[in-house]
Amino acid sequence: MTQDYLIHLTNVGLQSVQEYLALHVLLCLVPAFFLAGAIASLFSKESVLKYFGADTPKYISYSVAAVSGCLLAVCSCTVLPLFAGIYKRGAGIGPATTFLFSAPAINILAIVYTAKILGYDLGAARAVAAILLSVAIGLIMAAIYERKKVEHNGIKTFNQEKHSHTVQFFLLLLAILIVPEIIQSWVYLALVEIPLIAATVYLAFKWYSEEERKSWMEETWFLVKMIAPLLLVGVFFAGIIVELLPAEIVARYVGGASVTSYFIASVAAALMYFSTLTEVPIINALTLLGMGQGQALAMLLAGPALSLPNMIVISHVMGIQKGLSYITLVVVVSMISGLAFGYFLL
Repeated sequence: MTQDYLIHLTNVGLQSVQEYLALHVLLCLVPAFFLAGAIASLFSKESVLKYFGADTPKYISYSVAAVSGCLLAVCSCTVLPLFAGIYKRGAGIGPATTFLFSAPAINILAIVYTAKILGYDLGAARAVAAILLSVAIGLIMAAIYERKKVEHNGIKTFNQEKHSHTVQFFLLLLAILIVPEIIQSWVYLALVEIPLIAATVYLAFKWYSEEERKSWMEETWFLVKMIAPLLLVGVFFAGIIVELLPAEIVARYVGGASVTSYFIASVAAALMYFSTLTEVPIINALTLLGMGQGQALAMLLAGPALSLPNMIVISHVMGIQKGLSYITLVVVVSMISGLAFGYFLL
C-alpha cells in the first residue's frame, strides 16, 4: 500500500468525520446528549426503573423498551447517549439492550420511508422484526448477565424532591430532538426549534434548582467526554472501510440465496455507518445491483442497530464481554430474520 494511497484513505476518513459533524452534531447529537444528561440527573431513578428496571414485570419493561423508540429518529450512534443514560440509571440490561436495538430500527420516519422506497412488504417486515428481535435480544442478554442483581452507582440524583414537571420537560427535550427530522425547511425549522429551545431554557430555570441544573450539565458533559471521542474515531475508520469495501463488491456477494450471503449482508451492514434514513437509499441501490430481498431485510435490521463507532462505544459502556455478546446477537438474529423473509418470498 503506497504512501499516496494511505494519504487518500486518511483524507477519506477525515472527510467522513467532517460530514458526520456537519450533519449530526447540531440537530442530532447535541439534543440527544442534553436529553440523556437530563435522564441521568433530573429524572428520578424510580421513574426509570418503573419501566426499565430488572425487577419490573417483563411484559411491561420489554414492551415499553421495544416500542419507545417509535418517535425517536435516531441512528446507531445518536441512540448511544440515550442508551448510556438509561443504563447508568439502573435499567436492567435486558430492557436496555432491547431499547438499544429497537430505537434506531423502528422510528416512524424510517419505517414509512422504507415502505415507500423498498416496498410495503419490506417496510412491514422491518417494523415487526425489529420489535420482536429487540425483545429476543433483551431476553437473551438478561438470561446471560442478570443472574445477579447489579447496582449502578455513581450518579447524583434528587430523589428526595419529586418534580411534577418531569414529563413536560422530557417531552420538550424530545420535541427538540424529533422536530428536525419532521421539518426539512431551515426557515420553518428555525421558527419551531428556537421557541422550543427558549422555552426549555426558561422552564429549566423555573422548575429546577441551581444544583440540579449544574448536575444536568455535568452529566451531559460526562457523556460527551465518554462517547464523542470514541464516536469520531469510529466514524473515521468506518469511512475508510466503506472506501475499501465498495457497494458493488458487497452486492456481488449478497445476491444469492445461500446462508453465507445473508451472513455477509448482516456483517457488512453492521460494519457500515448508516445515519438516520440513509440506509434506505443505500440498500435500494444494492437491490438494484442484484441483492435479494431477504438480504435487504438483514441489512435493514443490522445496519441501523450497529456500526463500527457504535460497537466501540457499546463495549465501553457495557464492558467488552457484554458488548461482544450484543453485537453477535444482532448479527445472528438479523441474518436469521433475513433468511426467514427470503424463504417466505420463494
